[in-house]
Amino acid sequence: MMRRRDFLSTGLAVTAAWRSGGSLGSTGAKVVIVGGGFAGSCCALALRRLNPTADITLLDPQSPYATCPMSNEVLVGLRSLDTLTTSRPGLRRASIRHIGETALAIDADRRQVRLHGGHGLPYDRLVVAPGIRLLFGQPEGYDERAASVMPHAWQAGAQTRLLASQLRSLPNGGTVAISVPGGLMRCPPGPYERASLIAGWLQRHRPRSKLLIFDSNNHFPRQDLFMAAWQEWYPGFIEWIAPAQGGAVSRVDARSRTLYSSAGSQRVSVANVIPPQAPGQLALDSALASGHGWCPVDPVSFESQLVPGIHVIGDSCIAGAMPKSASAARSQANQCAAAVAALLMGQEVPVGELNSVCYSRLSEESSLAIHGEFHVADGEIRQVQPAADPSAQPLPSAALTAEAQHWYAGIRSDAFGD
Repeated sequence: MMRRRDFLSTGLAVTAAWRSGGSLGSTGAKVVIVGGGFAGSCCALALRRLNPTADITLLDPQSPYATCPMSNEVLVGLRSLDTLTTSRPGLRRASIRHIGETALAIDADRRQVRLHGGHGLPYDRLVVAPGIRLLFGQPEGYDERAASVMPHAWQAGAQTRLLASQLRSLPNGGTVAISVPGGLMRCPPGPYERASLIAGWLQRHRPRSKLLIFDSNNHFPRQDLFMAAWQEWYPGFIEWIAPAQGGAVSRVDARSRTLYSSAGSQRVSVANVIPPQAPGQLALDSALASGHGWCPVDPVSFESQLVPGIHVIGDSCIAGAMPKSASAARSQANQCAAAVAALLMGQEVPVGELNSVCYSRLSEESSLAIHGEFHVADGEIRQVQPAADPSAQPLPSAALTAEAQHWYAGIRSDAFGD
């Protein structure tokens, strides 16, 4: 059993709203949600539970949609990409309109989202969950064409298949490299989970090969547990290169699969280059992003601090201490849904608890979990430190691997109705 409330199918904010009065929101209010990942889809379903009569439309061109959580397992054959793919059946059951188009622009003055052909979709409240965009050109030489040779696999789908295929073609004795960017990014533990699973695969299938982690960060989440596992389970297979030792990749040559850093050049057989990230393009074009790149929001309602009437949730928003993860997106989505329902009725926004959990699979058998609980204090989202040692987290175990599978099934149900 999980120790945190993250596994619950509905966040506390939504539950509290139900208990205080059933459904909230004005009859026939138009709510448009842009982005159908974990944040957007979960928000749509949570809002429908709170307001059975609202006119809810979700815009997202990706149908079916492949989830990023668990996609590292696809790389080493622990699951297929089909098991990560959903058509969002919960939207149909909840009578939520899904339009498979891209939102081209937002007219905040007219309260419309512009679609192809100039058609405007009106809204009373707008929720934007555009996810991330990859900052191609960083490192130098890494563009979309280079990604066809040096896949990032940081958006599940074709890139996942490509990296998995390259690993299967790796010669015994070949070198795999993972380049990790600096700055805020989606799923901070993800590159190190990926390294763990690939190292295990190399150990079984390419025992003369090795993996290099070129890291632009001096530290990473639960580095102590990751590195202890690597030393015990994969001795000699993983080399972590810190920035001071040349870990920050500044340039790549896709044709020769060469990475360049302050330590010189490294030619490899397989290069997984993860570029820096920023909010989805719509957030930038709609002036929802601040000068430092991400979208500032009210920490309770997730309403934009820059454009009234628009809420930003998921990876694109500035959510204080919360990581950019699927579980954090679900928690924000539930709170945002409660906020939208209350605002449509002219009521005070309820304050709920926020939480997250990030699972990282270290081997076929064992996983670790990073739990977080958060509250709003002094106008920002802060992590609630447990009474015991703040760094205390459960040790890697097979039980956490099973727990992660249950968690994934639960968050799929919450967000997509699978």
